[in-house]
Order: sequence, then C-alpha cells, then structure tokens
Amino acid sequence: MTATSDSPQARHAVRTLRSSQIREVANAGFGVPDVLPFWFGESDRVTPPFIREAAAEALGRGDTFYTHNLGIAPLREVLARYVSGLHGATSVENIAVTSAGVNALMLAAQLVTGAGDRAVAVTPLWPNLVEIPKILGATVETVSLSYGERGWTLDLERLLSALTPGTKLLMINSPNNPTGWVMTRDEQRAVLDHCRRHGIWIVADEVYERLYYGEAVERAAPSFLDLASRDERVICVNSFSKAWLMTGWRLGWMVAPPTLMDDLGKLVEYNTSCAPSFVQQAGIAAVEHGEPFTRALVADLRASRDHLAAALAQLPGVDVKAPPGAMYLFFRLPGAQESLSLCKALVRDAGLGLAPGSAFGREGEGFVRWCYACDPARLDRGVERLAGYLKARGVR
Repeated sequence: MTATSDSPQARHAVRTLRSSQIREVANAGFGVPDVLPFWFGESDRVTPPFIREAAAEALGRGDTFYTHNLGIAPLREVLARYVSGLHGATSVENIAVTSAGVNALMLAAQLVTGAGDRAVAVTPLWPNLVEIPKILGATVETVSLSYGERGWTLDLERLLSALTPGTKLLMINSPNNPTGWVMTRDEQRAVLDHCRRHGIWIVADEVYERLYYGEAVERAAPSFLDLASRDERVICVNSFSKAWLMTGWRLGWMVAPPTLMDDLGKLVEYNTSCAPSFVQQAGIAAVEHGEPFTRALVADLRASRDHLAAALAQLPGVDVKAPPGAMYLFFRLPGAQESLSLCKALVRDAGLGLAPGSAFGREGEGFVRWCYACDPARLDRGVERLAGYLKARGVR
C-alpha cells in the first residue's frame, strides 16, 4: 500500500534509513533452487556442542528469569578476565553484557550522542554503524578507505581532518566488515590522541578482533583497548557471534568507562531489560572453554581465505586482495559498477549469493562481498558458478 501525506508514518529520521540491500538480494533468492548463499556474515557451521550443551543444561535447571541489566556476575567476571588477557587489566566494572553486538552499538550511541550531534564513520562499512547515529538524530560524515595494490588502506590525515572540534563521535570497525581492513596500532594511537584533544568519543566495533591473520603469536587484532585507559572516552563493542559461531544467540558485550554504567543500566532496561539468562550461561562456557575452538576456527578461516582468493584471482576481470582480518573478500568484479543489480542477476542466473558493495555505502560500489566462512568444497562450487556466469557474458 502506498503511503499518502495523511497516512500514519514513522518519523523522518526512520523513514530515511537505508534498507538492507543484503536482505534484498537474499529475498531475491527465495524460490530459486540450489542457491549457494555467501551473502550473510556467518559460518555454515553450527555453534559447537559444548556451548549448546551449557545452554540446554541452564534451561533444564530453569534459568529462564530476568537477570541484572548489565549481565550476570559470573559472565561479567569471565569476560573481564578474557579482555584482560588480550588487552590488559580490565575490571568487571568496565563490562556490560548486551543482547547482541548490534544492541551494544545502539546502546553505546544512545549513551553519547543525540539530535544535532555530528558523527564520523570510516567506510565501506556494515550499514548499521552509519545508520544508528541517524536514528538518534545525529548527522554522519563518512571517510572512505582507499583501494590499491596493498588492498584497503586508511588515509589517516583525511580521517583526522574530518574529526573536527565539535565532532561528538567516531564509529570505527576493525577488522572491518566488508573489506577485512585492519587498523594498525600506529593509526589507532594517532586517532586516539586526536580524539583526546577534542573530547571525541570513540565507539570501536571489534567483533572480528579474533578473526585476525597476523603473526601466529597474536591472538587478536590491534585494539583501542591496548592503548586507552579504561576511564576515557572509548567504548569497545564485541560479540559472541564470530569467534564462537553464536550468530543466532544474540549475545554481546561492551567495555566502557565505569562512570557510564549506571546510565547504561537504565538504557538496557528500556531497550531489552537484560540478555536471556540461559544464553548468558552459554556465553560463560564459550569464554571459559572455547579458546582451542577459536584458534582452530581462525586457522580454518585463514586457509579458506587463501583458497578462495587464489581461485578468484584466476577468473577474468576479477581484482582481489586477501585482507588481514574478518571473514570476507571484498573484490572487484565485471558488472559491479551496479552491484545490487549484478548480485540479483547472480542469484537468478547462476545460483550464487553474494552481497552487493553498495550495501556498505556508495564507497563500496564496484565491489561485491563473499563470506568465506564455509567448507572449501562449497567455495569451489561457488567459483565454478561465477566462472560460468562470466563466460556466458563474454568476459575474457
């Protein structure tokens, strides 16, 4: 039904939000037989048994009641130890459990920004980070990464120039979805120093920090938590979705200054009240017993990344670079100047589901995203379908 000027409507800030183009492509796949879906950011493997069993045991003993707004004490304690092991001393008073990482991003923005404020985001970027401040009435300026021989890189001076006095918030995601770009320690230090001088909040989406393919001794990507004290204007958001394959569980956390926690508790109450108790018990099992699993997962993802990048590089017209983090290849493909139309055609004509680059902002146009968190044999079938599609259209 078409809305008229007299029809009940959401407020302007909501009506002007971007719709998910990834969902649009996925919806185009409904009813198409034998589609290979690489469009969503999740593995094709189920959550490991030791996590599922912990949730089942919690349900069996009746763990179905409300909990503390900021999470049950045992989970906050294991998360404090986990973060301390990765990034230095972190107290329980810095930890808040949330109903998913995206909920943590919304809560973080609600804490520090509002109508009329100015935010900056580094793009291409998962659209939620760009759109969340807009829901709250803020304006968002984007600073694009550059693509070249070294893959995706940051123009640091351009970012610092955009972080003007009066800017309220920087939203940054590293390792990055969709590009796999990872911010260096020196870049983080420069940005942190600049934001300190101007009183700018940093909300760092670090949900892919464990999916990092640096030196073998490095358990996580560089983090703002490695540099910032725990009482300054830095909020780091994380999730159980990626490192422990818990996308459907909707459990996350944030590391934030203790002075925010009372007000954060109020926001949690008015958003979700709390994360489900039995899901939090599963989170404890993930953190306490999941390190061997996560290390093996990262090794598998590294192998899948290299396998897919090598296969795609053999196709005509494809420009692909293997990135240092996350679980995606974001690459150039003939026809991707209109990436949404291309991805719909790939679903319809080749049974291949990729995410359009335009889903991640205008800076992503000309590229497509392929999630490689799956069996290499499945990746090979996808490459075969892409090769056939390109050949049928005369790409040599």
